[in-house]
Amino acid sequence: MLKRRGVVLAGAGLLTAPAVLGQGTYPNRPIRVIVPYTPGAATDAMARLAAQKLSESLGVPVVVDNRAGANGAIGSQAVLAAPADGYTILGSASIHVMARHVMRAAPYDPVEDFAPVARTARGPLVLVMDPRRPEASIPAVVEAAKQDGRRWSFATSSLGSAGHLGTIEFNRVTGANIEIVGYRGSAPALTDVAAGNAQLMFDPALATLPMIRGGQVRGLGIASPGRSPLAPELPTMSEAGLPGFEFYSWYGIWASRHVPPEILARLNAAIVTGMREPATIERLTNLGFEPVAETPAEFAAFIREDVIRNAELLRIANYQPD
Repeated sequence: MLKRRGVVLAGAGLLTAPAVLGQGTYPNRPIRVIVPYTPGAATDAMARLAAQKLSESLGVPVVVDNRAGANGAIGSQAVLAAPADGYTILGSASIHVMARHVMRAAPYDPVEDFAPVARTARGPLVLVMDPRRPEASIPAVVEAAKQDGRRWSFATSSLGSAGHLGTIEFNRVTGANIEIVGYRGSAPALTDVAAGNAQLMFDPALATLPMIRGGQVRGLGIASPGRSPLAPELPTMSEAGLPGFEFYSWYGIWASRHVPPEILARLNAAIVTGMREPATIERLTNLGFEPVAETPAEFAAFIREDVIRNAELLRIANYQPD
């Protein structure tokens, strides 16, 4: 794996695929990207960027269709219910692959029933707090929460999200055992933190940094190995008192597992090409994300490792699916 201009690059040979597959008839009509969450948050933004790059490369309209509800299950099921012809695909985030671990009766297997097409980007989580709280550091927050846990709660955008898993890990390594409250999306969760109805939240920089700058929330740390150039004043979680604490949200495109491999390769090549564009790299960097470009096989291998790691987090926390 190579890193070039901030992009994680892999499977360069796949980029020859358009020349081979371009002789066929796919695609010859609009493609629909179903996003299983509401518009406006990071998952929606990353899916819309992928849709734009697909349209530019494939030469057909690519429409984003938001189908929120049931912790992502409604939109995900809609993809599986559609014909497996590559014209209906899923744009989601890391939460997608954890469905069987956070839902009591998931209506599908996110690993076996879906074919990974491409991972598009990743971004470190940022820990934010109700700005009215007097604590100014993570150690102070942990101490206060241990003294009176009833006055503290963690908001999370949805169960199984990167923010939810990061919160579980925070509770584990600090011993704070702060209550976790699930919301239907980042916007209402962050709104409650800003209003003081919840005190803490992990979420990507796309949503959190504007609110930090606006004073609606206070930034406590970013879960990356180094400080972000977008917010150099924000310490890493290691600097803030939790050595080695790194957590990322990541985003990708999936299709039904019955979609032919040559169509998956066509979609992947179009997305990979778009993620390599300097303008795309700059755009994502300015939003606090790192573009990713890899083959479907590499994406599948990444998913397997990610599920193992996060399932272990849930097991250690004795998490019981809802």
